[in-house]
Parts: sequence; C-alpha cells; structure tokens
Amino acid sequence: MTKPIISHIVAAITGSDASILAAKYAIVMAKAYRCKMTAVYVVDTATIRQLTLSKIFIQEESQDYERSLELNGERYLSFVEELARAKGVKIEREIRRGAVYTEILTVAEDKNADLIVLGGWEKDRSARDIISHSHREIMVSAKCSVLLVKEPGIDQIYKQA
Repeated sequence: MTKPIISHIVAAITGSDASILAAKYAIVMAKAYRCKMTAVYVVDTATIRQLTLSKIFIQEESQDYERSLELNGERYLSFVEELARAKGVKIEREIRRGAVYTEILTVAEDKNADLIVLGGWEKDRSARDIISHSHREIMVSAKCSVLLVKEPGIDQIYKQA
C-alpha cells in the first residue's frame, strides 16, 4: 500500500491575517485528506536577543515583550484550534521559542510532516521584514513540501468545508 501524499500538515501561525487564512487552508486540507495537523507559533527570541544586544531593548523590556508574544501566541493558537474544531478537525498546537524558521523546520521534522503551510505576504508589509526572511528560509531549507497560501477565496472555501 502506498503512503498517502499528505499525512501530517504543519501550519505556521504568526497572528497575521495571512497566517490565519493559511491556517484555514490547512484545516480544510486536513479535513479533506483526513490527516494530522499541527499549528505552531514561535516566540521569536532570536530577534528579541538581537534587539537587546543592540541596546534597543533593555533586559526587562525584552522579558516583558517575550511574555507578551507568548500570550499572543496562546490566543492565536486557541483561535486556530476553535476554527479546526468547528470543522471536525483535531489539531496539535505548539508554542516554540527561538528563530522562527528553525523552530518551524524542527517541528516539521519531528512530526514527519509532509507539508508546511505558510501565509502569503500581506500587501502593506515590506518584502524584507522578519516574516518574509523566515518564509524564505523555510522554503529553501524544508525537507518536505511548502505551500504559500495566497488563495483569495479561502474564507468561502473554509465555510463550505
């Protein structure tokens, strides 16, 4: 018997509108393919460390900011979990700390994921921002397929699923 083309999806959640749309896309795929899904939010401690070393943040500010990001991540992951539950899809959720692309790639490898789903770039964002850098690194370094979601009608597709 051949292995299904997709058995585990990892969705990178950043809290951006694009990442929430990508999560909806991943949920629809997980339902259609009857596969596992993991939603991952990364507290970007690598960037926080750089900001602290550059004296942009003092240590206390960086700790407060890191805690704030963690709380945001919990909220975003809870929201994605609710979206999945509404479609009858059970997901795993993980909060990681470190460089965004490194942690997403690590989760994908640990879970033997067949697919990493990322949100597309938003129009008002610079192509040189941190998320774009992380997306490029994931696309170049992933050992599995990577899907960059840019589907304009995903809300409608999600509602019909």
